Amino acid sequence: MSVNYPFSAIVGQAEMKRALILAAVDPSIGGILVFGDRGTGKSTAVRALAGLLPPMLVAGTCRYNCDPRQVSQYCAQCREDARHGRLKARKVPVPVIDLPLGATEDRVAGALDLEKALVSGEKAFEPGLLASAHRGFLYIDEVNLLEDHLVDLLLDVAASGVNIIEREGLSIRHPARFVLVGSGNPEEGELRPQLLDRFGLSVEVASPKDIASRVEVVKRRDAYDRDPAGFVEAWKRKDQALRSTIRKAREALDGVEVPDAVLEAASGLCLKLGVDGLRGELTLMRAARALTAVEGRRQVGREQLHAVAVSALRHRLRRDPMDEAGSGLRVERAMAEVEPA
Repeated sequence: MSVNYPFSAIVGQAEMKRALILAAVDPSIGGILVFGDRGTGKSTAVRALAGLLPPMLVAGTCRYNCDPRQVSQYCAQCREDARHGRLKARKVPVPVIDLPLGATEDRVAGALDLEKALVSGEKAFEPGLLASAHRGFLYIDEVNLLEDHLVDLLLDVAASGVNIIEREGLSIRHPARFVLVGSGNPEEGELRPQLLDRFGLSVEVASPKDIASRVEVVKRRDAYDRDPAGFVEAWKRKDQALRSTIRKAREALDGVEVPDAVLEAASGLCLKLGVDGLRGELTLMRAARALTAVEGRRQVGREQLHAVAVSALRHRLRRDPMDEAGSGLRVERAMAEVEPA
């Protein structure tokens, strides 16, 4: 059985690691987009997240990961089991599901169970990847190369939180709320604006620029490849500490206050940058609140807002042919103009 590379052992890439942790604390922040060079640990970090998350409660043997505490959101089978008093809860790992580029729409959304149909003549539904990812993470490597019909499907489900399948005489709907994590290399293609807007945070990763960091990456990767189990054991305590931090931050999240002055600062920054809509402010507030909970504080301050601003806004900027600066630099410059030190 393969073991994931420990999250704590990833060298550098602080912005990417922080974004993934914030989404784990508050999934309502939205998806995470990770763009950057090949071989910079994008996929490794996302898969490492799976081993870091505290387990979640699932209703009985539900194939849609229904939450036993959310009765109103039960699937049809869970409603039936609950009605007969046979619904039990169990703990399972939070799912981190890979969506391969070559996946068919049936594999993603679900389809008729052909085996049952051929063997017994029964029309039964075979859940797809969206069902498996409910309450967890859906990961797409090279998301900018995803086919348009799958992008449309993801946009529909991400907007409603429900997957609806109407085909071969079947009519099925089930909850499908997940954190979408996409990674890719910007040189290989751009992302459709509609999908880009669905990502709450956007981070950029790059190869280490100093010799010491590059050597440390190579040493750790070699140690993991030689003895995966031993390497994971060596980093177990640090991953456990991080898992405990995420759990405590989740528990404290609802009690974190967001002062009006911070919201006004967020709106001022979005206005300065000409960000369309209000999703920028919402993401700024949620990400800053999650970061405050991670830091063990009770009230969001300007420093938490500034810490997440680039990740929350860089992918929401309009192109300015008169400004050659990168989007991250434009956000930092706007922050300095709106609130000079």
